[in-house]
Amino acid sequence: MKSNLTHKLLKSHLVDGDLTPGKLIGLRFDQTLCQDATGTLVMLTLEAMNLDRVKTSVSVQYVDHNLIQEDHKNADDHLFLLSAAQRFGAWYSRPGNGISHPLHMKHFAKPGELLIGSDSHTCATGGLGMFAIGAGGADVAIAMAGKPVYLKMPEVWGIRLTGELPPWVSAKDVILEMLRRHDVNGGVNRVLEYYGPGVETLSAMDRHAIANMGAELGATGSVFPSDDNTRAFMEEAGRGNEWQALAADEGCDYDIHEELNLSELEPLIAKPSSPGNVVPVSEVAGEPIYQSYIGSSANPGFRDFAIAAHMVKGETVPTNLSFDINPSTREILEELSISGHLNSLLMSGARLHQAGCNGCIGMGQAPATDKNSLRTTPRNFPGRSGTREDKVWLCSPETAAASAVTGEITDPREFAKARNLIHPGHLRPEKTINHSKLFVEPIEDNQSVELIKGPNIKSLPDFPELPDSIEVPALLKLGDNISTDEILPAGAEILPYRSNIPQISEYVFDAVSETYVEDAKKLFEKGGHAIVAGSNYGQGSSREHAAIAPGYLGLRMVIAKSFARIHWQNLINAGILPLTFVNESDYDKIPENATLKFSDIRNSLKGSDSITLEVSDLDEPIKVQHGLSGVYRDIILEGGIVNWMQTQ
Repeated sequence: MKSNLTHKLLKSHLVDGDLTPGKLIGLRFDQTLCQDATGTLVMLTLEAMNLDRVKTSVSVQYVDHNLIQEDHKNADDHLFLLSAAQRFGAWYSRPGNGISHPLHMKHFAKPGELLIGSDSHTCATGGLGMFAIGAGGADVAIAMAGKPVYLKMPEVWGIRLTGELPPWVSAKDVILEMLRRHDVNGGVNRVLEYYGPGVETLSAMDRHAIANMGAELGATGSVFPSDDNTRAFMEEAGRGNEWQALAADEGCDYDIHEELNLSELEPLIAKPSSPGNVVPVSEVAGEPIYQSYIGSSANPGFRDFAIAAHMVKGETVPTNLSFDINPSTREILEELSISGHLNSLLMSGARLHQAGCNGCIGMGQAPATDKNSLRTTPRNFPGRSGTREDKVWLCSPETAAASAVTGEITDPREFAKARNLIHPGHLRPEKTINHSKLFVEPIEDNQSVELIKGPNIKSLPDFPELPDSIEVPALLKLGDNISTDEILPAGAEILPYRSNIPQISEYVFDAVSETYVEDAKKLFEKGGHAIVAGSNYGQGSSREHAAIAPGYLGLRMVIAKSFARIHWQNLINAGILPLTFVNESDYDKIPENATLKFSDIRNSLKGSDSITLEVSDLDEPIKVQHGLSGVYRDIILEGGIVNWMQTQ
């Protein structure tokens, strides 16, 4: 039977279930990835599980988010993560080595394997012929313990690429076109599988850029074939012996079909403040900008910086504009220096920052108040940049470079035409830099290692067992597409508390409600509270803190029209009941602060999918559904995944 590539990858790692969309499947993962903003909780979970050593073939702990060391907190986390990596037998990537996703793809990714990471953009490695997904830290800990990770089998969306990208149009415009067509929830519970003759024209790092922002569509993951371009990438990385060819069978079927002609694409841009708010650059050309920012996990390749250097060479950016260069890895920074591209950027007036995520998650480079910021980052959720009322636009390196010189949003095609610029073609480094000196290898005698815990590192809180009845107020009523950045912000002030749940809980819904935290504390002893939300609740980051911290404040359930995949799982792992409306119109019937009452919950979860919800001031109860089965139901009944693991 002919099979698409996604099914081939999953079937080879299937432990439980079958590949029927919507059904629960258990998968064995070969590799795991953690970054420092989420990795502390992963390591604390492993400690709570009493794990002796990771069971995966490769597990890597990166430090790329919390790089600013304005006091002891981030530095303490770095030492804790180094000790934890050595204690549990994982690799450790030191601060300054670079962003996890391009580093992992270059040094560890293997076609045919499965990768799970505690960062939503782990899906970027799907560009190398892997099935790679982001998840909450608890699920990553489960994979590190050698246990299967469960998720709902996604539909497979076959996207046939034809043609070839025109000059001054790049891979970022491909995924922006997908977002223009389908918005931020078009890929929920789906895998985007790219195939067709157009794929052959895309380099491995082009594919990385496209797969990375599949997360912005809400997709479970993105999959590209492993072909000659994949082999060339791995050979340059010194790992050609680990390459294998992988592709979908000719004539195989997909659950959804789509076609995209690369030759017809033009430069695109996502307007503030959603990755799905996409228009042609030509439509908004002339808008003045304050900042142009190049570099992130979404555009981490050498060519993404080199094309910008080519465009700004000999130019000087306006004095009122901040031109920010965020190298993705130290290796690429060295390659840019050797090739002379770094000098072109610096001579234009660019500001060079350390290799890491930086301003993408509000760690520096915040834009000025009420000023436009163009960024090659994957997300522009409100306030994510570090400026509360920001105006962030998402674009390609070509658009960012052209606009940096002119001081206004500029179509790179028009910029090149006005300056008689010839497109340089596929830019490659003069010398490929491959070194692993900033990776710390796992040690053999790991049992003797003591975890180093600074004063900011607190153990995981207790997770209460799910009660048999709940009667709580709906403390917040929220709209559609609430992101994890709005539930629990990122940024230089808050990110350092990622290993301290009591402290980070003080910032929950900081961007939404000034009184939520205090109101939740008052309700805690009375049984807690609930939240009512619209569609795609919890989109964005994989940060499980956005579930655990509200749970610490007494959140017992969230009733929404629909959930983003990772946040839905994180709620379950934190022992918080995620429910959806049987009839979405019932959302309008529940006012904020209405009392919500469930009875006989535990039996209801074991019986039918629907639960009867009594709402104060409503004559008739409404129906909600839990969608929980198998291991998910067991986890929620135990009060979360840590409790459940301790019973196994």
